[in-house]
Amino acid sequence: MADDSSKSSWLERLSHLLLREPEDREQLIELLHASYEKNLLDADALAMIEGVMQVSEMQVRDIMIPRSQMDVIDITDPAEKFIPFVIETAHSRFPVIDENKDDVIGILLAKDLLRYYAGEDFNVRDMLRPAIFIPESKRLNVLLKDFRSNRNHIAVVVDEYGGVAGMVTIEDVLEQIVGDIEDEYDFDETEDNIIVDSNGHYRTKALTEIEDFNERLGTSFSDEEFSTVGGLVVNKFGHLPKRGEQVSFDGFKFTILRADSRRVHSLLVEQLPQAAAETTD
Repeated sequence: MADDSSKSSWLERLSHLLLREPEDREQLIELLHASYEKNLLDADALAMIEGVMQVSEMQVRDIMIPRSQMDVIDITDPAEKFIPFVIETAHSRFPVIDENKDDVIGILLAKDLLRYYAGEDFNVRDMLRPAIFIPESKRLNVLLKDFRSNRNHIAVVVDEYGGVAGMVTIEDVLEQIVGDIEDEYDFDETEDNIIVDSNGHYRTKALTEIEDFNERLGTSFSDEEFSTVGGLVVNKFGHLPKRGEQVSFDGFKFTILRADSRRVHSLLVEQLPQAAAETTD
């Protein structure tokens, strides 16, 4: 009975607050924040509602992966050539092109490559799923509805001239609502900020203090202007990088492992051969 009474009280207070019908977007946001301050909404719920409102005003061009950063498979390449690339990039879906990125002929699911290892007849063309093409101006809320109704997870974005401008996934859209979605490159909260992988490269959290990074890798990056590795690397890019982008400086190559539209989360750090040789000497 006590729980029912508590729920009724909560609903009554929320209903009373919502009776003040907002007249515009600004008033609605004020109402939501007032609900949060009165403990009718928690921080996560407020952030998600604001994310939904934001998605209704954003277009695909605002979040798409640019053409230059698309990881694609060339249909003319043999499996022996592109399978290592599939494993390295670790995506679940790949646009497949015929000669250039303006000629996307379908989508290949990484799981379908298991047939290659199973010794079955292997023809990439036969395994391709239809590619969905959308304009840059498509609104994200409409795209999300299309993704759900058509059970698609990826779409190729075209510009006004019909050329490929980029690509977008359902995860890209959902992250605008719920925040960054964890994937295979995420760190457990209990893990160290810097982890050595099987190739001797360093998976590093962007929030790692430069002082700690220097101590672990024997580097001497300055922390006067930036206190974290992420801040240092973003400054070198000159823009907020997306997953897969790379930049090299001071003997190291930094690859973005995970990032969203707001910040970088993790990086792969690789010592360049020349710098490694100098360190050995």
